[in-house]
Amino acid sequence: MSEVRAELKYSASHEWIRLEADGSVLIGITDYAQQALGDIVFVELPEKGEHLDLGAEIAIVESVKAASDIYAPISGEVLELNQNLSLEPSLINDSPYDLGWLLRLQPSDLESLKDLMDEHQYENYFKDD
Repeated sequence: MSEVRAELKYSASHEWIRLEADGSVLIGITDYAQQALGDIVFVELPEKGEHLDLGAEIAIVESVKAASDIYAPISGEVLELNQNLSLEPSLINDSPYDLGWLLRLQPSDLESLKDLMDEHQYENYFKDD
């Protein structure tokens, strides 16, 4: 069973988003997604300062099974990248919601968080997936 956390919001393409106290958001891929991918061996992230539009590709995650595009669940500017993933991409497998986050974003519009799924909606969504 995949872990789903109450404090997060979720996208239909299996990204999670957590609103931070400073108004920025952390983005990563869900436990369900990392399990489906298998052992992650490489992560390609965008540039710091880059503006990402909703639905745009924000990263590529390669596993022993396949390469998968990761999409922006909201629009905003990249503030920070998880540099640890370049040396240890398996952090996504080991800790998808904590150490395995992908990037920090300054959202263009926090209201767009309302368009994402809560934990119950997401659990029901991936059970049908």
